[in-house]
Amino acid sequence: MTHAILPPAESHVVRGACPHDCPDTCALLTTVQEGRAIRVQGNPDHAQTGGVLCTKVSRYTERTYHPERILQPLKRVGPKGSGQFDPVSWSEALDDIAARLNAIAAREPEAILPYSYAGTMGLVQSEGMAARFFHRLGAAQLDRTICAAAGGEALLQTLGGKVGMKVEFFAESKLILIWGSNSIASNLHFWRQVQQAKRDGARIVCIDPRRTETADKCHEHIALRPGTDGALALALMHELVRNGWLDTDYLAAHTLGWEALRERALQWSPERAAQVCGIPVQQIIALARDYGTLGPAAIRLNYGMQRVRGGGNAARLVACLPALIGAWRHRAGGLLLSSSGSFPLDRAALHRPDLLGARRPRTINMVTIGDDLLREASSGFGPKIEALIVYNSNPVAVAPESAKVVQGFAREDLFTVVLEHFQTDTADYADYILPATTQLEHWDIHLSYGHTDVLLNRPAVAPVGLARTNTDIFRALAARMGFADPCFSEDDETLCRLAFGDAVPFDELLEKGFATLPIPDAPFAQGGFPTPSGRCEFFSARLAAQGLDGLPDHVPNHEPAGSDHRYPLAMISPPARNFLNSTFVNVQSLRDIEGEPVLEISEADAVARGIATGDVVRVFNDRGCYHCKATVSSRARSGVVNGLGIWWRKLGLNGTNVNEVTSQKLTDLGRAPVFYDCLVEVAGL
Repeated sequence: MTHAILPPAESHVVRGACPHDCPDTCALLTTVQEGRAIRVQGNPDHAQTGGVLCTKVSRYTERTYHPERILQPLKRVGPKGSGQFDPVSWSEALDDIAARLNAIAAREPEAILPYSYAGTMGLVQSEGMAARFFHRLGAAQLDRTICAAAGGEALLQTLGGKVGMKVEFFAESKLILIWGSNSIASNLHFWRQVQQAKRDGARIVCIDPRRTETADKCHEHIALRPGTDGALALALMHELVRNGWLDTDYLAAHTLGWEALRERALQWSPERAAQVCGIPVQQIIALARDYGTLGPAAIRLNYGMQRVRGGGNAARLVACLPALIGAWRHRAGGLLLSSSGSFPLDRAALHRPDLLGARRPRTINMVTIGDDLLREASSGFGPKIEALIVYNSNPVAVAPESAKVVQGFAREDLFTVVLEHFQTDTADYADYILPATTQLEHWDIHLSYGHTDVLLNRPAVAPVGLARTNTDIFRALAARMGFADPCFSEDDETLCRLAFGDAVPFDELLEKGFATLPIPDAPFAQGGFPTPSGRCEFFSARLAAQGLDGLPDHVPNHEPAGSDHRYPLAMISPPARNFLNSTFVNVQSLRDIEGEPVLEISEADAVARGIATGDVVRVFNDRGCYHCKATVSSRARSGVVNGLGIWWRKLGLNGTNVNEVTSQKLTDLGRAPVFYDCLVEVAGL
């Protein structure tokens, strides 16, 4: 008996975009067969993606079809934090949520707080409909500062916005400083440009307290102490001045405040900076010589170095450096921290702040959510927070000083709704969990903070189970709360079209999946910075008007090394390579690669404490403690430990994670967190 060989079921490919918090913003191709996504690839037609995806996103179907994915609304039936829920219908969940919110809003709408961040970077599924809902409600506003606000404010005050050189031209640079970035893990497509430059003879230097995978591949690693980047930048300026490695014409024509900055820099000899940074003097002198003489020179600055008290000033100082040597004259020279300010986004059309009318609700910083959930009503704070709507975020895992965050979320009088894919640490404390769609199931549109292309995401498959888009959830709540404004009826494709209006051709996005902004190759070759003066502003009159120092300076940590003998180790908490913040922690294949929560500790610090690789240790300070396995490693410099994150608390050895010991203090600029400004002690159990 013979059997006919049947042809494979027909498949088709859908163009999309990676939604995750990464500067690469890759273009995706999703292969769909019989209504199911079977493969996610990088789009080879998109130059920035080049057909290549990171390990995490190449396994995206594992996320969409994960066996633990939440696929129906859930209502809490056990104590908060117990993770005990029963399924309910959408109607029951939405009716009850709307009734609870309406009752609070009738008394005090500012007692309701949204909490969201970059669980998706999509402009529509992040705040496209949510912002409209909360504006119409008059809820408290959230200061979304937990990642990039200090560095963003630094760029605004110095360059005029989140702008810089084009990432593709790093391939032509002769010197690349990778400053505060583990690019191999967190900026893979930039690393391709670095490799090309290296093959063509460029010198590559990594500046980072941790000896990262990126540092391993560079010509030199400068392992400075956390929070001392500003001191290093000032010492580089000192040497550029002393040796005459300056572009005096560029300084005269295109900068503001040079003489004052020059005087400040001359106070920072390499010897002084070496003592502060904990690195050899000769390393600073040699780096300054390279930066002053190996042009074109480019700096890839990232957000790790700004997560300390002086992070804003440090980022300002680094952002000043290219103008000193005229690096901006060349398309392969300058600096890139974020390109997101280059995009002609019509945020008002999406978010509709006009729905507030004359109301001006209070703003609560997402970094201090631990303290703020525990505050009573007061004239300075306003009403007690009574309701929290969490979407695109996992604050119980990612917010600092998490013991307080947990205490706040555990309040029985706090009504909490969480829109999620999985039962995260935060979802465990919800009154309702609402199942949200993944990127393969909805429309969205994306800008990038690592290149200058707009990307469109089309839904590849229908929502799995009873999952709904964030936008549909907020539309349904708006209808139940009586919000009849026409803007709540706009569908997701309409929102995608509104995001950039006529500034980006939508037909091109529909056809190709991406569109490139028409930006000059060397945008500041002739000055023209988007600052009030049109110059690179070493001196910021705007900061001076706020009573701050108009000139950038080195600002020591809140918890400087050696300031507390009880806690002699500085701790940084960079992301584990195969996670993205707390995303992907529950994808088993990625967790298998990472193994378990670890603390990297230098041999000298380990020997002094009797610690060996594999030992379970207690990492602690006055804020709390967490347990993890120790790894004695050359990746940690003496005096600094690396607590790789961000694991879900429930997967930690004692039900905690690294944020048990981090602080709710804020940065000098931007009201941002100081995750890497943290002193601890480590002891064996």
